[in-house]
Amino acid sequence: MGDRSTGRSWFSVMLPAIPVLAVGLSACGSGAGSSGVPSATPSPLCAGVNTPPGHTNGVASVSGGASSLSGAGGTFVAPMMSIWSAAYNTSDHVQVAYQSVGSGAGIAQVQAATVDFGESDAFMTDSDIAKAKGPVVQTPLVQAPVVVAYNLPEITSGLHFDGETVGKIFAGQITTWNDPAIKKLNPNVNVPNLPIAVVHRSDGSGTTFIFSDFLTKESPTWVSALGGKDKSVGKTIAWPVGIGGKGNEGVSAAVGQNSGGIGYLELSYAVAQNLTYADVKNKAGSFIQPCVKTAANATAGITDYPPDLRIDVVDVSTDADAYPITGLTWALVYQKQTDAAKAAALVNFFNYVLTKGQDVAATADYTPLGADLQKLCVGQLRKITLNGTPVAA
Repeated sequence: MGDRSTGRSWFSVMLPAIPVLAVGLSACGSGAGSSGVPSATPSPLCAGVNTPPGHTNGVASVSGGASSLSGAGGTFVAPMMSIWSAAYNTSDHVQVAYQSVGSGAGIAQVQAATVDFGESDAFMTDSDIAKAKGPVVQTPLVQAPVVVAYNLPEITSGLHFDGETVGKIFAGQITTWNDPAIKKLNPNVNVPNLPIAVVHRSDGSGTTFIFSDFLTKESPTWVSALGGKDKSVGKTIAWPVGIGGKGNEGVSAAVGQNSGGIGYLELSYAVAQNLTYADVKNKAGSFIQPCVKTAANATAGITDYPPDLRIDVVDVSTDADAYPITGLTWALVYQKQTDAAKAAALVNFFNYVLTKGQDVAATADYTPLGADLQKLCVGQLRKITLNGTPVAA
């Protein structure tokens, strides 16, 4: 991600083969580069140490847990899940095998009961739950920003974007990087005359839900191009332009391979692939760099959570320092468990994730849950039952 990169390697990402778009380098304007606004210096909002929350209010450990669990779902949380799984196996000797298959596929596997738990960056709707084999407890695990990453080798600092401009790009109505709309937001940057190569997800994706939710709220052009709000937001979108990449891995690979490329992906993937990403305008009118702290600001102050914790936090904060394209990601667990060992293992693992696991979130560029929401999430674990009796004390 240009000069913002931390150089960490938290996750071995196996990148799929992605077709390289025909974007001619000869189209670049001469002397392309950046100066003035935006600054190459990381935002003060994102500087300094991220203090672990130190949550200790978990449920009591349940004895007799299984030695393994299987899960499937979003690629959004996969790097974090990899860290949690490795640490938990070391401390508690329980293997958690997580398939990074996308939120849509994760929900489908929960509905079919082929995994012990699912995971999605878009909570299960009533219609999703109706296709399941019983009621589902949905528990937020962590939050993170979805970044607008791009590949302009001469510009290694964060360009400024607002929602309407991003919407026009992904609707195919802005097709070159030196379009007047982009230049207006970045008056002191020599943006190249280069075709824009749009990259989007090819699979059912919670990351797509978060990104399209933001566009639907901020870009009338996007909503119109997709045919209305019932079509402009979702885990799958009828994209007007661009090529698809499978998972956050595929999108990050395609953006990195195509000069002029632009795509949306979870922050940790942009860090891992050394991609540059934009500062995005929030409701307060500020252009905000995505990071652990600005994602935390996106949910700070929310207290009116629904009992089932199905809440849309994308682009709702009016905090001047909030990054607007920030989303939650949910664990999906059947409420009525019938296997005692699996029930105990599920409660114990997610209890770890919601307590000690929150302390390592920032090491992989994820944002731990705030104290109010984390307390409610621990409460969700108490809803899980074994033959009608709560598993957690």
